[in-house]
Amino acid sequence: MTIDKDLAPVRPTYPMPLAFSAGAAVGALGGMIGLGGAEFRLPLLISLFGFAALSAVILNKAMSLVVVLVALPARLAAVPAAEVAAHWPVAVNLLAGSLLGAWAGASWAVRMRSSTLYRVLAALMVLMAAALLVTHVSTLGTLALPLWAQVPIGVVAGFGIGVVAAIMGVAGGELLIPTIVLLFAVGIKTAGSLSLLVSLPTMLVALARYSRDGSFAVLGANRRFTLVMVAGSVTGAVLGGLLLGVFPDLVLIPALAAILLVSAVKLARHD
Repeated sequence: MTIDKDLAPVRPTYPMPLAFSAGAAVGALGGMIGLGGAEFRLPLLISLFGFAALSAVILNKAMSLVVVLVALPARLAAVPAAEVAAHWPVAVNLLAGSLLGAWAGASWAVRMRSSTLYRVLAALMVLMAAALLVTHVSTLGTLALPLWAQVPIGVVAGFGIGVVAAIMGVAGGELLIPTIVLLFAVGIKTAGSLSLLVSLPTMLVALARYSRDGSFAVLGANRRFTLVMVAGSVTGAVLGGLLLGVFPDLVLIPALAAILLVSAVKLARHD
């Protein structure tokens, strides 16, 4: 049963250029750090465009799916397909947990009260900020676990990431990449490509679960808005990719983490 999730306007009253610009800003932020930027899009959907929490999550998930589909060919072109294919057991291991986690996370999200969902999203924003700092500022090592321990831990980690990605409407790369590096000793560049391969089916499962809830109608009601913001996100991601390395990580990453923390505070205070 869905409880009071649709109290905010279904259709945004803002001009489409603003939707494109907001998407472009999000895409640029994500592109500069090699991610999709969905964690920055979510608070904009809620605070700037006035969507209720669950509606914003569903819109964010749909947009994230399109961005990943666009990014995947470019990413696979940058990393040889044979190199990615050689690590297929890693993707399968994580998917064994993430697909279940995505279904569970979406199921929990549609059952939460709006006030609870806002606070859960705020807590997850803090988690994303921490993951951002760990991945980009510190040097990731490896755990060097034996296979008998690696596999079940991979399933559990995948489940948790699937839950977080479903509830926030993100691809989950912020959590997948450090997990792949730490747990499976894969290079960070290859880990980025593997994360997209895990993210894609995980997002499809979450959307399939959300489609069973009445709030999924927000996608049909806001089709033009969604397409315009996605176009902005893709454009911004290309621009952000071109700016990759222009700003030093020691300046850029803490600034982006601070943005996430400020967004978390605003979401926690949201009624």
